[in-house]
Amino acid sequence: MNTARRSRRLAATLLAAALAGGGLTVAAAPVAHAAAGDVVAKLPISSFSALAVDSAHQRVYVADSNLGSYDNKGLVAVYDFSGERVTTISTQRHVSGLALDADATTLYVGGREGMLKYDTATHQPQGGLSLSADTCGRSLAMAGGTVYYTSSYTNYVSECESSLTHLNSYHTDNTAQVTGWQDYGRLQLEAGPGDRLLMGQPPNTRAADPFVAVYDASGQTLVRTAGRRFVDADGKGALNLKDLAFSPDGSRVAVADAAAGTRLLDGADLSDAPTGYPALPSGASASAVAYSGDGKYLARGASATGATPDLLLSPADPGDATAPLEFAFEGSLDGDRVAPRGLEWSADGSRLFAVTTNTAGNQYWLHVVQPPAVQYDTRFTGGLAQSPAQAVAGEALAVRGRLELDGPAPAAPLKVTATRTDANGTHEIGTATVKADGTFTVLDEPDLVGEATYTVSFLGDLTHRPATDVTRTVNVGKAASVIALTAPAEASMSTGVQLTGTFTAQGRALPERATLKVQRTDRLGTGTLSSVTVAADGTFTIDDLPRTRRETTYTVSWPGDDLHEGATASATVHVTR
Repeated sequence: MNTARRSRRLAATLLAAALAGGGLTVAAAPVAHAAAGDVVAKLPISSFSALAVDSAHQRVYVADSNLGSYDNKGLVAVYDFSGERVTTISTQRHVSGLALDADATTLYVGGREGMLKYDTATHQPQGGLSLSADTCGRSLAMAGGTVYYTSSYTNYVSECESSLTHLNSYHTDNTAQVTGWQDYGRLQLEAGPGDRLLMGQPPNTRAADPFVAVYDASGQTLVRTAGRRFVDADGKGALNLKDLAFSPDGSRVAVADAAAGTRLLDGADLSDAPTGYPALPSGASASAVAYSGDGKYLARGASATGATPDLLLSPADPGDATAPLEFAFEGSLDGDRVAPRGLEWSADGSRLFAVTTNTAGNQYWLHVVQPPAVQYDTRFTGGLAQSPAQAVAGEALAVRGRLELDGPAPAAPLKVTATRTDANGTHEIGTATVKADGTFTVLDEPDLVGEATYTVSFLGDLTHRPATDVTRTVNVGKAASVIALTAPAEASMSTGVQLTGTFTAQGRALPERATLKVQRTDRLGTGTLSSVTVAADGTFTIDDLPRTRRETTYTVSWPGDDLHEGATASATVHVTR
């Protein structure tokens, strides 16, 4: 048996989220924490060209193109939905694209010299049709009851990236037809609802501005209904296609673009959808995309290193802010990244099949992922509390609360997000970890005097529904400042008096050194002396020649600023002649 069973492994990198105002940080892990099964099988292939899922018979087909040499044999590895290998279909030289007919009775396999057919119940060959030779690997898709396939012939595999590729059709009566559509590079096909066909062009030296196109495959002639290229007026934004997929209802097209991430397009005219999907994690490059057949989920595969997620499972609705379930594949048990076009779902959305590869691209793994079938309610209980009781501008403030969860405990700690709204608008604070008892602490440094409203949110994940936001309004006051003054008990008019002191301002650092006002009060009245600037270490010195005998009082003051209270201090000296 070549299947490894283990619990699903989430990405575990800690990210530092800088908090608004003062540089405090709170540890933040990836936002997905729903439990899911992850079964992994090591694939008996050294290259990968196609993945097909037969939900009627619960079979998964993985094709090995094996294009390195003319004499290489191709194969199709067949697995069941639990990750056990059922059989291996050996074929003629090279095997590339895969397609299933509408009732999943026949598997179509693109070979070097023709189209091969296999019975999906017995996996026995059912004949086929000789086609023009293909040396670069075919892409197949079943649309409108017809198998569409690509053909490209070159003398050397190294020329395939920019070779001329033709799009043709294979019919159930064992006849082939030239469609007339062609372009350069390894054109990729994907079937969609309503007898539609997607074709996308990866970048190559003969296609500086690659395209995506939609075709109507309902008739005898393949008709293009929409097409788009992506370079803007400045020559930027070219598509770097890795994969593409229709949403189950056909209203949207998701494109895995290694340059731009996940593009979400209108299924009718390929314009940008009003709301797109969030960006992939930093350092992740899009490699695959697939919608679940039940319309609930979108799977996005990526090429990433270390603990950066390589696979994200999100709600298919881009307006749903539920946090994704994330996987980081790393090492000999998992592979290192999701292979291009390496994602397919079962029809009911109960399983996702992901093909991963190592960095060298010569080993492959099949992952069988089961997203959680149930979501549970969540709620904030008891409101929010704060400490200290008096919030001060520029000083740390802790906002505490509790998140209550229904259902089983999450596999990894959940996260809440927080914002602060004050007179200057709304500010993202960051995320905070929810402890096992449901409590959490959000740290902040408010930077504006007045009312500040803290809003804490839980966006949910694939196991837990979002919670209703909880808020707390606090009154942020000015930070204290203190002047400490030291003076001699007695001094003379002839030798003068020297006073020393320190100035301390709590909260946010002053933009420049404080300047203190100095007043002297004696039996002749009150007068203002020269101001004194506080040194970098907060100290200051005052020298004065008293003008008369007896008690003389020195008062040192600072008026404060927008974020700090003022301060004052006095000292009395007995002056002799």
